[in-house]
Amino acid sequence: MKLVRFGEDGRERAGLIDGEGMLRDLSALVPRLDLPTLGLEGLARLAKLDPTRLPKVSDEVRLGVPFTGISKFVAIGLNYRDHAAEAGMPVPAEPIVFMKATTCIAGPDDGIALPADSQKTDWEVELGVVIGRTARSVDEAAALSHVAGYCVVNDVSERAWQIERGGTWDKGKGYDGFGPIGPWLVTPDEVPDPQALELWLDVNGQPRQRGNTATMVFGVAQLVSYVSHFMTLLPGDVIATGTPPGVGMGMKPPQYLKRGDVVTLGVKGLGSQRQVVR
Repeated sequence: MKLVRFGEDGRERAGLIDGEGMLRDLSALVPRLDLPTLGLEGLARLAKLDPTRLPKVSDEVRLGVPFTGISKFVAIGLNYRDHAAEAGMPVPAEPIVFMKATTCIAGPDDGIALPADSQKTDWEVELGVVIGRTARSVDEAAALSHVAGYCVVNDVSERAWQIERGGTWDKGKGYDGFGPIGPWLVTPDEVPDPQALELWLDVNGQPRQRGNTATMVFGVAQLVSYVSHFMTLLPGDVIATGTPPGVGMGMKPPQYLKRGDVVTLGVKGLGSQRQVVR
């Protein structure tokens, strides 16, 4: 099942994508796709609906973040060996955990606004893991049973603030619009193996990132379990699981986003995003 929210920013309605790729209006049955309210049980009920009985929606409509109720936006650094190599950093012995501000969350196609003092704004396509059941110190074997679904995330990063200004990475990760999520929340029944997903990102039509979640240092189950030992994960929380190689910082010479650039990215089976840099 692929769940979405569509409409103007702040006035989104619930929807889903049917088997033919058509957007259907779900709002008469579900006022909000709020994961703390729905939980895994609510998602299971939605899976029993017949999409063909729901109204069709125009393809021209804006898509927002596909669910609400995000209390935490957790991210993992250097979780692909080849990305660690291009960053000139060692492969971590344990997951590197940082936070993205929830105020950075944006729809999949809402665009990227360069901060006024931006010097090195970069791109990072990532697999997002969405929590569906409260996870507190869960074992790795049980971790995936706490997952509501998966989504595409662009972990937009201002490298000067992330790396060169002291302190934690969070400073370069939390600008408004630096966390596009979507277009869909794809439930686990459509993602039989989260460690077998292809990721890609292009800038102005030029290939930049190509990767596969099979090459993660720490897999999805490991990450959910690990993070849940340090903080309680609630329904709706998102974990961005790291990025494959091909970021601007790793190019020779480095290349960063500038006004007018178009970033397109996606994860196979989870949809794609398109952002214009302004």
